[in-house]
Amino acid sequence: MKNLDFSPGTMLAPVPVIMATCGTAAGRKNIITIAWTGIVNTDPPMTYISVREDRCSYRLICENRTFAINLVTEELVWAADWCGVRSGREYDKFRETGLHWITAKTGVPLLEESPLRLECCVRQDIPLGTHHMFLAEIVNVSVQETLLDETGRLRLDRAGLVAWNHGEYFRLQKMPLGKFGFSVMKEKTKRRMRKQTAGHRKQTAGHRKQTAGYRKSRREKGKRQDR
Repeated sequence: MKNLDFSPGTMLAPVPVIMATCGTAAGRKNIITIAWTGIVNTDPPMTYISVREDRCSYRLICENRTFAINLVTEELVWAADWCGVRSGREYDKFRETGLHWITAKTGVPLLEESPLRLECCVRQDIPLGTHHMFLAEIVNVSVQETLLDETGRLRLDRAGLVAWNHGEYFRLQKMPLGKFGFSVMKEKTKRRMRKQTAGHRKQTAGHRKQTAGYRKSRREKGKRQDR
């Protein structure tokens, strides 16, 4: 198979899509959609976002030294894209998108509609060229209760998250190819996990039904408010 050489570029894919919120709950606040993010350390838990210096959010993060990473679901894709192409200097993005914010422990606004939010305190601002990397410690995590199963386990596979792949948004489907360590797993463990998976499928079906009812109620509520 013939291989072609491309010029160096940002072709690592897929990557997460997140909506970073910044500012303060009592003052100016903004949302910026970002794909340049990831985890860089376990203990302490560390993450980063890379932001262009001319963005409205850059100054807000520099001033307050905090931001929040809000995971994006299929239902949030339109708002995420809109927040990524509009400037916070010209628009109140919460008002324009109809999204809601809640106050985090750190004082930064969190996106209420997001299923999981990471509250982050900036430890370093690293200029790289086109972007500044905000290296930050994750100081708190808030999760919607619906993502916890009966054992209290976090089930992000239920969230309907999306990823960014070379200019397009893609849904993450519940089609796992294997669990960490499956290549060396003993047969006894495989049988036990297959049994657990069967039980989880029944629970997931029930969760989908519950979520469908919740979405329907939200739509009906929205229609009533538009009248």
